[in-house]
Amino acid sequence: MGTYRRWRSWHSALLTIAAGLISTGPLSTGASARDAVPYTWNSVRIGGGGYVSGLSCHPRVKGLCYARTDVGGAYRWDAAKTRWIPLTDWIDADDVNLAGIDSLAFDPSDPERLYLAAGTYTTEQAGNGAILRSDDRGATFQRTDLPFKLGGNELGRGNGERLSVNPIDGRQLMFGSRGAGLWRSDDRGATWRHVDSFPAVATAPSSTAENSWRRQSIGIVFTVFDTSTVYAGVSTRETSLFESSDGGNAWQPVQGQPTGLRPTHMRADGRGGWYLTYGDEPGPDEMNDGAIWHYEPKSHAWTDVTPIPRDGKPSGFGWGDIAVDTKNPDRLLASTHAHYKPAGDLLFRSTDAGKHWTEVFARSDFEHDSAIWTRDHIPHWMTTVVIDPFDSDHAMFVTGYGIWASRNLLAFDSGARASWWFQDDGLEETVPLGLASPAKGPPLISAVGDLDGFRHDDLTRAPLQLAGPPRYMNSESIDVAGNAQDIVVRAGRIRGTPTTARAAWSTDGGRSWTAFASEPDDGAGAGTIAVAADGVAMLWMPVQARTAWLTVDRGAHWTRTGGVPVRSRVFADRVDPKRFYAWSPIDGRLYVSRDGGHVFAAVAGEFADALAAEAGEAYATPGKAGDLWFASATGGLIHGDSDGRLIGRAAHIDIADSLGFGKSSPDSTTSTLFVAGKRDGKRGLYRSTDDGASWVRINDDTHQFGRIGHVTGDPRLFGRVYFATGGRGIFYGDEHK
Repeated sequence: MGTYRRWRSWHSALLTIAAGLISTGPLSTGASARDAVPYTWNSVRIGGGGYVSGLSCHPRVKGLCYARTDVGGAYRWDAAKTRWIPLTDWIDADDVNLAGIDSLAFDPSDPERLYLAAGTYTTEQAGNGAILRSDDRGATFQRTDLPFKLGGNELGRGNGERLSVNPIDGRQLMFGSRGAGLWRSDDRGATWRHVDSFPAVATAPSSTAENSWRRQSIGIVFTVFDTSTVYAGVSTRETSLFESSDGGNAWQPVQGQPTGLRPTHMRADGRGGWYLTYGDEPGPDEMNDGAIWHYEPKSHAWTDVTPIPRDGKPSGFGWGDIAVDTKNPDRLLASTHAHYKPAGDLLFRSTDAGKHWTEVFARSDFEHDSAIWTRDHIPHWMTTVVIDPFDSDHAMFVTGYGIWASRNLLAFDSGARASWWFQDDGLEETVPLGLASPAKGPPLISAVGDLDGFRHDDLTRAPLQLAGPPRYMNSESIDVAGNAQDIVVRAGRIRGTPTTARAAWSTDGGRSWTAFASEPDDGAGAGTIAVAADGVAMLWMPVQARTAWLTVDRGAHWTRTGGVPVRSRVFADRVDPKRFYAWSPIDGRLYVSRDGGHVFAAVAGEFADALAAEAGEAYATPGKAGDLWFASATGGLIHGDSDGRLIGRAAHIDIADSLGFGKSSPDSTTSTLFVAGKRDGKRGLYRSTDDGASWVRINDDTHQFGRIGHVTGDPRLFGRVYFATGGRGIFYGDEHK
């Protein structure tokens, strides 16, 4: 879970999906007289689910803590309500690159001021990063655009913090970039200037790293203000730690420092010295060696305090972070990183400033009541550890799936078992890849990256993942039979073989699952899967398959279909069990089968002509055989049928990122439409109850949720809508009464 490659590929896919929303019926001739309907929004409770890349607690305000995530924005802990408050849900689809937070910092002397370094990727197609500035603890932000890119979901994102505030003069900030060197602000982040004097190693090849995706700049991974000195650490195995004694103007290497490993964190020891954690790689993908060193500035003395000595050879793992108890600096916590064998990552405790260490998890109990699925997952990617500056019993560490917190650290020191609880209420960071709301059974079934998926009978409780076997690394496609809504199919990938496709079926609304009896010998990757309206025939198009495959006996036998181009998205008619469809993003054509999925032919006519120049997704309308919609990022919403007839285009919808159908309104017999996109140039989530003739906005500017992916209405409850995000989990909304 939380693997960089998976997050990167899913999130990139969500950024590039072009989907639209349609209008059945006559062309719209004008905007609705009512432009907005107020909605109440809540998360479908999963709890955590993604990598929390940073965590910090303010030293002067009890309970004031912040968390940053790699794709899901930033959060503030509300101690009174004991839950995390999202701070960046105002980011819309146009600025979704800002949802990955590469660093955060607060002003130690002014608890109201918070700063976020926002930007998810450094790829060519990604936009530049920005510094988000708040003077009300993240309730509102001002934005300063940067002339370079950030990498909140790239290598080294668990290092930090790159951004820091001078505790003596809150006007001064330092920011260490990935590929553009060191930057300084003297007006609380409003403007920035490059620090030309910083050593060139910050942008040298040695401060880059490579994974299976590509080589990436890591650069400066932390900046730290001391009373009279500023420090900056570069992710390089060469000389990596630098200091300035004149406020950041002139820089020189720190004397006596170790080399051969990359620094990841630098923490004050409470006595004027520092602890630094190291790994041979920046993480979080991997580390194969590491250490923890203590540095005493007055004597320039360096002491190795690594809990597990290296004995002169690579350890096979690195070190994530070290935390110091400000009430008693002798008390420390340190986490391993990529210590996968034999039993997973470890947490160590010292009560004598690192002279001796005790492994914590061997004497720990973990509570799973708030998110039952966590019982199947062990802590990993523990790249940040903090001890509450106001409560020595309360420590937190991040993982690839959320935050664990202790209740009784001091009792542990006396021989008791440590008690850990999942401190993730309000923090939802999954990447859902498919949603289905059946007309019977559970209100929602989901396919989710890294967590397989969930059947939610209660939207407010985090259930176990979809029942195994099979249990997938992630599910990527899910479908419910139009006229037999107990029958569900899903396709996914298993852990350890991410290109191997798997699929399963359920006859009880996703409560139990059975793997297909066999799998096609063609293709790799989950792709898309569909089930006929009567629940008998099932059509599967793995990503790399040369065509789609059909089974009518749940995988005992597979038949190669004819006429489906490679990389097509397959889906089923919601009424006619003989009709299947395939949309080809490669040739921009829609294909239809009228013989139960055996042979497909391209749809011709005005509808096909209207789709030829579009990029997006096609959908089958519930309750109407042969009725189709196409959602496009350039052409808005296009409505037609399987005979090629063009019914119309929805006026005022400029861009449609995704489309869903819900229960009709009391005064209508047609499905309610939900569209995420732009109406008259305004980003939002829109609803139509009259076949797309008019639209009302149902969200507002503070609830944009980045780029909204899959959307589906509830077929049993008018107005209810569910949607997936690219890192904020699943939301559901109801009209505010």
